[in-house]
Amino acid sequence: MTIFSKIVSGEIPCNKVLENEEFLAFHDINPKAPIHILIIPKKEYKNFQEVDPKVMVGLTKFTHQVAKLLGLDVSGYRLITNNGSDGGQEVMHLHFHLLGGAKLTWSHLSDSDSHKFL
Repeated sequence: MTIFSKIVSGEIPCNKVLENEEFLAFHDINPKAPIHILIIPKKEYKNFQEVDPKVMVGLTKFTHQVAKLLGLDVSGYRLITNNGSDGGQEVMHLHFHLLGGAKLTWSHLSDSDSHKFL
């Protein structure tokens, strides 16, 4: 059972933004932007590769609702998912990071030499 499953079950508290029968959005405890929300399906899928594409339809609609609720639908936001250990995934429960509330940069990638990965 992942930490996110424990949050869904109520075993661990969270600062909820929005919830329905299938999905949950809550504030990240270690924010990387003025607004940093985690969006998860309540059912545990290990990562993006394992999720049924039909679930993503509902998750997309839910993410739109979260962005609108927070006023990010107009100003803009970044939506990120890390997939697997090489992709930087730390919690093996599919989740998306919704970041916004400021003009976002991506400085950690600007110095990388892509040739060393080819």
